[in-house]
Amino acid sequence: MTKVNVIGAGLAGCEAAWALARYGIGVRLFEMKPQKFTPAHKYGGFAELVCSNSLKASRLESAAGLLKTEMEMLGSLTVPCAKANAVEAGGALAVDRECFSDAVTEKIRSCPLIEVIEQEVTELPEGVTIIATGPLTSGVLAEEIRKLCGEGLSFYDAAAPIVTYESLDLEKVFFASRYDRGDADYINCPMDKDEYLAFYRALIGAERVQLKDFESHPFSVYEGCMPIEELASRGEDTMRFGPMKPVGITDKRTGRRPYAVVQLRRENREATLFNLVGFQTNLKFGEQKRVFSMIPGLENAEFMRFGVMHRNTFINSPVLLSADFSMREHPDIYFAGQMTGVEGYMESAASGIIAGTAAARKLLGLEAIKLPSDTMTGALSAYISDPFNDGKFQPMGANMGILPDIGVRIKDKKEKYGVYAKRAVESLQRELDRIGNNSNS
Repeated sequence: MTKVNVIGAGLAGCEAAWALARYGIGVRLFEMKPQKFTPAHKYGGFAELVCSNSLKASRLESAAGLLKTEMEMLGSLTVPCAKANAVEAGGALAVDRECFSDAVTEKIRSCPLIEVIEQEVTELPEGVTIIATGPLTSGVLAEEIRKLCGEGLSFYDAAAPIVTYESLDLEKVFFASRYDRGDADYINCPMDKDEYLAFYRALIGAERVQLKDFESHPFSVYEGCMPIEELASRGEDTMRFGPMKPVGITDKRTGRRPYAVVQLRRENREATLFNLVGFQTNLKFGEQKRVFSMIPGLENAEFMRFGVMHRNTFINSPVLLSADFSMREHPDIYFAGQMTGVEGYMESAASGIIAGTAAARKLLGLEAIKLPSDTMTGALSAYISDPFNDGKFQPMGANMGILPDIGVRIKDKKEKYGVYAKRAVESLQRELDRIGNNSNS
């Protein structure tokens, strides 16, 4: 039986392997863990979430919610696993990251069509291959990919600290969601102006980690994962228009809107751990403890994980890839995941579904799925494969701005996005109906 090689058991690799198996195609899934870990990975399971544990908004009339809906329509593995291991996070889908990883791992390992090979890949195997090695592709294989694709592009990604719930000063914080949407799942740490300015001054003066491993690469930070100290360095009020914005929050102690607010989001199912939302950082660990302990309620916080920064790499997809994530010059080689320039957990996972499905249907001689441009999956596929983006290509996450205009002026944003979402779901369903149900559910 013909087997497809999938390299990497992250979100994208697991989705690619699952998609192939759903079509009855055998898979060799290569994963170097637990023999070897990247600097960002710590857990032995598949589909490890290394930054936030949030998979963003759940509601259909949001870009993230629409993407997840489309993924489920396409047979996603990770979305159902995420829902089964969700923790409360207001209107977002956040997960207990270890339980989520365990669920995906169990599904993959128990699938008879997927052979898991625990070894580091140092050269591309023969045959149809999906490369889903992620932004921290190791050693020799990274060099092989560079030879295949040309010089890659680099940016930096950062993770936020995690603190224990029991170490918080509950007299100074309160539970609430912004605009009281959903349940009051976020812990809010309100600041007055003096507290904020003192924190701001300490943050911009704090000592950062020297990125010695990456000195050969120009320093650039992707806007979607901006370290908090980098954001602060852009101006005194930038944090108050970003992760510390006070809009939609009322301080329970005063009945007024605070000058600034830090939000903490549940990290695990038991609600014993919380992460600092938007506080990705590259400060030295001692500096993180000193500066972040200035946040009201965190004076005696116990940090279970300090923030870290690591390099991410993506290829020049508009030149290299077709909309099905196959290489134009090497059509039996596919890429999936963040390396393609899709930004975000679910975006990476979605690319794995698309690549795996495309490879399967091609091998079986079936007509390819043509993802409509007015769907989120179709728009992302079009973005990464559009030659127009050559020379100015940057990672792109799901957002309503990449969908074609509906042609009708609707002032209410929620109503407008609801129309976008309805159109997308109907378009994708028509395409799935057109090609027929040729996969094994």
